[in-house]
Amino acid sequence: MTACACDVCPAPNLSPIADVLAQLRAEAQRLPHPEVLQLPLLAACGAVLAEDIQAGINVPPADNSAMDGYVVNAAYCADGGLLPVSQRIAAGEAGEPLQPGTCARIFTGAPLPPEADAVIAQEQVEVLADGRVRLPPVKSGSHVRRAGEDIGQGATLLKQGQRLRPADLGLLASCGVAQVKVYRRLRIAVLSTGNELCEPWQTLEAGQLYDSNKYLLLSQLDELGFDVFDAGTLSDSLSLTQERLEDLAAQFDLIITTGGVSVGEEDHIKAAIEHLGELLLWKLAIKPGKPLAYGYVTGTPVFALPGNPVAAAVTLLLTVVPWLRWRQGEHYNVPEPVSLPAQFAWRAGPRREYLRVRVEEASLVRFDHQGSGVLSSMSWADGLAYVEPNVDVAVGDSLPYVSFAQLLA
Repeated sequence: MTACACDVCPAPNLSPIADVLAQLRAEAQRLPHPEVLQLPLLAACGAVLAEDIQAGINVPPADNSAMDGYVVNAAYCADGGLLPVSQRIAAGEAGEPLQPGTCARIFTGAPLPPEADAVIAQEQVEVLADGRVRLPPVKSGSHVRRAGEDIGQGATLLKQGQRLRPADLGLLASCGVAQVKVYRRLRIAVLSTGNELCEPWQTLEAGQLYDSNKYLLLSQLDELGFDVFDAGTLSDSLSLTQERLEDLAAQFDLIITTGGVSVGEEDHIKAAIEHLGELLLWKLAIKPGKPLAYGYVTGTPVFALPGNPVAAAVTLLLTVVPWLRWRQGEHYNVPEPVSLPAQFAWRAGPRREYLRVRVEEASLVRFDHQGSGVLSSMSWADGLAYVEPNVDVAVGDSLPYVSFAQLLA
């Protein structure tokens, strides 16, 4: 893999992605957290914790049997023996103290009775006709789950800023936590722009296109657990754009627009943001996705994404999703790429290029058509590999790769 020695690397007047992410993180974290809500566990999956949670009990709460069998005091059968069965203890029952010189029938999860300290699996025991059982040698602690073995009382279960996953909810339930304090889910308006756009159920007229960006963005943000709203499609008018942005800014935590952010005469988003507030970021040094803007409309954050569908999808994953997670109060780090060999050659231009790829047999395969309007490349791919500006990639060269699963984890 080789790089050129020209004087135009990287592209001038464009912001490198690392600088943009640092700026977006600072912007997201300087804004106040969303308000705190108390939710029952089953309503909290995907929400971000607003407090640390400590265990109020030991898990398990008492020593218990790890299997079905017979519970004994190991001192009475260190060398094996023939013992009578003095009681039967099922899960959910508390047995009586174990009588000296006896054993007890016990089942998985049942607490050990006082004076008992070991369990022998039922398949290792011979039950005689008179009800006694012949036991093999056993050591104290065999097949016993100790109290607090999983979680000790007072231990920190989960920390503030953690996004709750199903396993986290199970963990909390195991400690008797029924409700959690979380940050309210951010409310996001997604607004398409362009006279050429129509809905999939409509008939295409000459010059029109179906609006794919809306469906990609809304579904992706909904899957991530945000409260999303379809703000419709805006025609190419500066006055209407300003009016609609101002209206949405009063209702939502974030506005995301697609299209209308380039430099054409019918692109009004940039001008509208500057008129109503301030524009902090414009143009990324990446391909696809250069015409991305971030700013504020009457104090409400706005991301203006490119209109080309791949560019919109890539900038959503690389910039908007991290900002949203930081803004939601999540302790989030952008995933580190892994290096994998490429099964293709490539020549990058003056911007970092994100290629839609698949991992096949531990190497990267590229989608044939990498244009920013080729949305089928995103559906086909399982992640993105990137090539630094003006670098020649040969077959076998290693490229940084990050999967969609990592970007959305």
